[in-house]
Amino acid sequence: MKTVTQQDSGFRCVIPSVVWLEACENYRKQSWRNRFRFYAADGAESLSIPVVHDGGGEGIPIREVRIDWSGGWPVRHKRAITSAYSGSPFFEYYRDGLFAAMDERPEFLFDYNLRIINYLLEKFGISADIRITEDYTPEGEPGPYGEDFRAAIHPKRPDTVLRDLDLEKPYFQVFSRKYGFIPNLSAVDLLFNEGPDSIFWIYKV
Repeated sequence: MKTVTQQDSGFRCVIPSVVWLEACENYRKQSWRNRFRFYAADGAESLSIPVVHDGGGEGIPIREVRIDWSGGWPVRHKRAITSAYSGSPFFEYYRDGLFAAMDERPEFLFDYNLRIINYLLEKFGISADIRITEDYTPEGEPGPYGEDFRAAIHPKRPDTVLRDLDLEKPYFQVFSRKYGFIPNLSAVDLLFNEGPDSIFWIYKV
């Protein structure tokens, strides 16, 4: 059970939740490991981070998957994010920090994702003890890392996580008057649109 307390303009965890990130699996194509979904002017769109497909891609340990930094995709990603969220209330406030995290250019996809995760946790005001797994436990089998959410979300399957947690509720989105509220987007959608009040949406308060 997490205890939350009001601090500044939001709620913050008093006791950090321990979260284990799977670091011993093999890389899987067509997953959220190298892509995200956002709300653009024409509706929901996805962007993916190109990786170096050594040995065909599949079967590579997740921590050994390298990002392909060629081709100018970071500029295209930032342009797409800017186009989608420049009209959101908090875009200018968080843009530079997010883009700086994106520009650090680590060699490996795992490290890149971890940088973005830590940035978002900080801005949401979520205190989490992020730990890295030391061995692999097959999905569905009991292991030492607690409840297993590795298969909870996947681009090719219905996403019911928010509904299951009783957190499926709308918040402000720039283009909602045109297309309505779109759920299950990247956390940056919530951050740019709700800013410091994002924490009130994340926690059931």
